[in-house]
This record gives sequence, structure tokens and C-alpha cells, in this order.
Amino acid sequence: MPKTSTSKASGSKPTTAARARKKVKRTVTTGIVHIFASFNNTIVTVTDSQGNTITWQTAGAVGFKGARKSTPYAAQMTAKKAIVEAIALCGLKSVDVEVCGPGPGRESAVRALGTEGIVVLRITDRTGVPHNGCRPSKERRV
Repeated sequence: MPKTSTSKASGSKPTTAARARKKVKRTVTTGIVHIFASFNNTIVTVTDSQGNTITWQTAGAVGFKGARKSTPYAAQMTAKKAIVEAIALCGLKSVDVEVCGPGPGRESAVRALGTEGIVVLRITDRTGVPHNGCRPSKERRV
């Protein structure tokens, strides 16, 4: 039995070519820095006042791996890198800070923002509080 070809004509080209959009430089003077500090990592996101992301960094992306990601120093370096990038992209001058999570990098990340020349207007704690929470595990019998 002869093989049959199921491909289209060889001369056809795709009609729409994927084109990379040029980045538009925005000027945002006030923004919001969201710091999510978990026990394993720290994520810092810089947004404008509407919530549109300008830049973000994690401790792993900065170069920390394994147990070193969950240190206050890693959170400090993450916040520094994110805010320097936001200043370079948009000319950020003042921020509100929203901290979420129980991790060890909460305070050091906020302190790092002040050292980079950013005016911190307000610090808000957005950590979730359980309303009765999960069911506890059964009592141990020894």
C-alpha cells in the first residue's frame, strides 16, 4: 500500500506573523509594593495604584536556592532588586507597602525599601486570619 501525504501545499505561508510589541515607558510616581513572605520563599511585586504589575522578583530568581531562599537576607535582596528595577522602568518615588504571610523576610524586605531612597507612605498587614480555621488533628493516645 503506498504512503499518502496529508500535509498542505508546500508554498503556503502563515498569514499573521507573531510580532513582539515595543514596551511603552510609563511614568508612575506612586505605587504599591506587595510582599508575600512564606516560610519557603519571598515574593515582591511592585504595582501602580490600580494594581497593574510593573515588576516582580522572588528570592529564587535573585539567586538564592534551597533553604537560603527563606532567610531575611534573601528577602532584603529581593526587595532591593525589585525596587531598583521599578525606579529604572517608571521613575517610582513613593510606595504603599502591603505585607502578607508569616515568613522570616517580612521586616527586612520593608527595611530594604527605605534604604533605596523610596518614601514609604503606609505599611499594611494583609496576612489572612482564619475564622475558626481547619479541623484540628485527633488527640494523640500514648
